[in-house]
Amino acid sequence: MKIQSIETFTNEFVCFVRVTADSGANGWGQVAPYCADITAEVVHRQVAPYALGQDAYDVAHLMDIIPDREHKFPGAYLRRAMGGLDTALFDLRGKLEGKPVCELLGGTPGRVRAYGSSMKRDITPADEADRLKRQQDLYGFDAFKFRIGSECGRDRDEWPGRTEEIVPTMRRAFDDGTALLVDANSCYSPAKAIEVGKFLQDHGISHYEEPCPYWHYDQTKQVTDALEIDVTGGEQDCSLVDWQRMIDGRIVDVIQPDICYLGGMVRTMKVARMAHEAGIPCTPHAANLSMVTLFTMHLLRAIPNPGKYLEFSIEEADYYPWQYGLFTSSPYEIVDGHATVTDAPGWGVEVHPEWLAKSSYKISSLEG
Repeated sequence: MKIQSIETFTNEFVCFVRVTADSGANGWGQVAPYCADITAEVVHRQVAPYALGQDAYDVAHLMDIIPDREHKFPGAYLRRAMGGLDTALFDLRGKLEGKPVCELLGGTPGRVRAYGSSMKRDITPADEADRLKRQQDLYGFDAFKFRIGSECGRDRDEWPGRTEEIVPTMRRAFDDGTALLVDANSCYSPAKAIEVGKFLQDHGISHYEEPCPYWHYDQTKQVTDALEIDVTGGEQDCSLVDWQRMIDGRIVDVIQPDICYLGGMVRTMKVARMAHEAGIPCTPHAANLSMVTLFTMHLLRAIPNPGKYLEFSIEEADYYPWQYGLFTSSPYEIVDGHATVTDAPGWGVEVHPEWLAKSSYKISSLEG
């Protein structure tokens, strides 16, 4: 069964990919969000030429040959585009075999514990605590992540004193049965990151994400070695060579690959296996409610070293308006703090026709 066509449906934020085989079977995938319209062009220019006419079941082969063919482009956009092809082919196969993707990967459907993930820094500590408490009351989350520092902040806080205020505010707001996680988004130098990390430890925070500029592994390693708290990271990394370096060097305590940034399920499964062999858990990055969270749910039900949680965005339409109205029905019901991977074939979701009708469209096919 050969790949007959690859279609993209896109706006600035989201690009869905539909792959159709010569049998007429098709599947839906997605490239990474943000500048998705640019990535759609990469799909057609640098991915489709090597995929059309190839075996629709041999995803691993395609994920190997495309980086080789496009070896002058080792960066993020090519991997983001590859992820659209990979995830669409898994959906196609799952529909043909009547199996959810997690089962194709060796796992089973079922529940996944989620943490409520806040993206907000433009919010006071008291208001953030109140917001997360409401989320707990509504959905039963027993873990939350909030933001500290300033994004790539060079040791600056979002405003003076915010981090020193929000950490104890959150700890007071929740009992010891609620896990608290923080994300520094590459804010700190090693010395400052270690100082902040000790403060986090003193207040019972259990997860310290991306404390230093993520591209400086040596800086992050200093923080990991100095602290008892779990230091985590990896969402931005898209090179398997870099992932091997990160894992071999034990740069972090918990790895956080993003399926869409890394290039799809095949490549993320490889990274998870590397980490498993090193005894490192995998808690993927999944910061919005496009398909990436669904991909991550299936991954966590299939890998041997899942971390404690699924990252689950709690942002409303005023913050991420583009993540709403994407599907005919939401796959993201949270009950007692858990999401559920169903036994529906493939990803078990359909893109909304109204969204598709408003998108920009392009096709690459064997005919043209």
